Amino acid sequence: MLNETPPSNATGLMLSGGGARAAYQIGVLEAIADIRKAAGAPRDVNPFPIITGTSAGALNAAALACGADDFDAAVRRLVDIWKNIHADQVYRSDRFSMLRSGASLMGLLALGWLVAKWQHKTPRSLLNNAPLHELLTHMVPLHRLPQLFEQGHMQALAVSASSYSSGEHITFFEGKPELQPWIRSQRRSIRDRITYSHLLASSAIPFVFPATQLAMDRHMEYFGDGSMRQSAPIAPAIHLGANKILVVGAGRMTEPKDEVHLHINLAYPSLAQIAGHALSSIFLDSLTVDLERIRRINQTISLVPPEVRSASALRHVDLLLISPSQRLDAIATRHINDLPPAVRTMLGGVGVSTKAKDVKGSALASYLLFESNFTRELMALGYADAQRQQSEICKFFGWTDSMAAGVCPLPAFEVDRRVDPLRL
Repeated sequence: MLNETPPSNATGLMLSGGGARAAYQIGVLEAIADIRKAAGAPRDVNPFPIITGTSAGALNAAALACGADDFDAAVRRLVDIWKNIHADQVYRSDRFSMLRSGASLMGLLALGWLVAKWQHKTPRSLLNNAPLHELLTHMVPLHRLPQLFEQGHMQALAVSASSYSSGEHITFFEGKPELQPWIRSQRRSIRDRITYSHLLASSAIPFVFPATQLAMDRHMEYFGDGSMRQSAPIAPAIHLGANKILVVGAGRMTEPKDEVHLHINLAYPSLAQIAGHALSSIFLDSLTVDLERIRRINQTISLVPPEVRSASALRHVDLLLISPSQRLDAIATRHINDLPPAVRTMLGGVGVSTKAKDVKGSALASYLLFESNFTRELMALGYADAQRQQSEICKFFGWTDSMAAGVCPLPAFEVDRRVDPLRL
């Protein structure tokens, strides 16, 4: 991979976006913490000195980075937050707030300029995410970052956002002084002090949450979700010096051929189905393409003689992908009734239902389902998926595989509790 910052033999973690689906990442991280403990790896060494994230993944990335001096404790804090989360901690879900935001946007779509003229302003988003700022102050102690960089627990933290003003995709990073910014077509990086505004901007799902203003040079620009126009989501970790990267997705990378026919609906798609399809394209497609590109480059590099390879700016990057083994929108179908009544009513108006056959219609809801029953099931799935890849994880980090040695990393009842989502 082409990179301005020299490789540092550091391990990177890349957390993708997906709203409430990001709970899956926490289950994966919890499993990694348990596997690491069972392997006897040093507890005082942060396994991910380079952490990058986008959208909701940026929130998890920042929280993990802010606890880099105690990885296990940072994971436990995230587990506690996500397993007890409620929608009203992320966006205003009462009927009055929904009337002010959601209903006015729906009215604008229906009546256009008449509504805008009557209100003397146009609505900014479907939902108001003002409560998220307060949650972030408890979840992400950003004031700790400079000290963690100075002490060597972290090398870099990067979060990405997309500028509605300029059309550029920007990765904001904070870290060691020797790190260099990079510029590519329609995307570039900026060294900056990461703030809550950066996190709010990165996680502002288009149309759903309002854009956030960020300072750019000597002017202000409006930014939205970092998954938009993100053609190379894994690239920031590479540019920041990682030579191996763990990628945790928040959606299925591929659909098994024998399952595709189960979800085909020949009826005209609802607005919810179209919106869910669009969001899946934003959050999933670029990651899949980037993974394929890096694997192709790795294969090409392996064919180049070592003496020629050393003179090239390209280098091999080890990748490990952990992504959901089940459809998260199908899981969401079982939990739509957990949403606040006003939110449920609004989503019902665009075609979201609780019918098991309407999996595609529930995709939109899966991004907004910040409710504990849903997030706990995703965390259990993430834990189970990571446990199934234990041998790959141990090989990736160079840890002793406790399962291969016949040692169970956790008491049996603990493994059972996490692996079976239906017991939560």
